[in-house]
Amino acid sequence: MRIATWNVNSINARLEGVLAWFESEAPDVAVLQEIKCVDEKFPTEAFERLGYNVIVHGQKTYNGVALLSKFPLDDVRKGLPFLSEDEVDEQSRYVEAVINAPTPFRVVGIYLPNGNPLGTEKFDYKLAWMRRLHAHATNLLAFEEPLVILGDYNVIPEAEDVANPEAWLGDALYQPESRGAFRALKNLGFADAYMQVDGAPGGYTFWDYQAGAWPRNLGIRIDHLLCSPQAADRLESVVIHRDERDKEKPSDHVPVVGHFRD
Repeated sequence: MRIATWNVNSINARLEGVLAWFESEAPDVAVLQEIKCVDEKFPTEAFERLGYNVIVHGQKTYNGVALLSKFPLDDVRKGLPFLSEDEVDEQSRYVEAVINAPTPFRVVGIYLPNGNPLGTEKFDYKLAWMRRLHAHATNLLAFEEPLVILGDYNVIPEAEDVANPEAWLGDALYQPESRGAFRALKNLGFADAYMQVDGAPGGYTFWDYQAGAWPRNLGIRIDHLLCSPQAADRLESVVIHRDERDKEKPSDHVPVVGHFRD
C-alpha cells in the first residue's frame, strides 16, 4: 500500500505535471492539498481514467483538498469536526475515508492553516484548528485501526527540519505554539513516518519560489505522515519525490509517499 500526500498549489494550473507523476508512480491512495477549485472544477474524470475513486472537498480560489484511491471508499467525511455547536468554518481543509484495501486503512488528508502573519486572527485560527484536529485524532485512535493523518501541516517540527532556522523565527510555521501543538498530536500515540524510517536532516518537502530557495536547497519539512501504532507497524519506507520541484511549472511542495505492508 503506497499512500501519498502532495500540496499541488492549484490542481488545474499544474494538471499536466501532476497527472504525469500519477501515471509514473501510481500510488494506491493520495491526498492533495491546495487544489484551489470548487468540487465541480476538479479534473475528476482525468483521475478516474487512471483508476482512482475521487473525493473532493473544494473551495473557490483558495484551499481545497481531495482524496484519491484505487480501492473503494467508505465512511467519508468532509470537514474537521467542531469542538462546539456554534463554531463555523468555511475553509475546506479536511477529508477522511476508510480505504477498503486487503488491509483497510483510514486515511485523513489535511491542509493545516498557515497562520501568518503572527499577531492576527490567522494565527489564532491555526492554533484553534490544531486543537480540533487533536480532539478528532483522539477519537480516531480509539478505533485501533491502521490510520494515517497526512498532508501539509504547515509546521516545521524541529531545527533539523529547516535549512536556515533563523529565517523562520518570525513565521507561524516555526513558532513554539505551532511546534508544541504538533508534538502534542504526536504524543497521542502517532509516529512521524519520516522520523521512524529515516530521520536524516534535510528531508525537505517545500522550497519557496523566492530568493533562490530551490537551487540553494533552502527547504523545510512541513508535509508529514502521522501513523497510528497499527499503521506504524506496517510502515516500510518513506520516499520524498524531490525531483518534482525541478520540473517545469512545479508546485513549491513535492510528493511524499509512505510504503506500508498489506
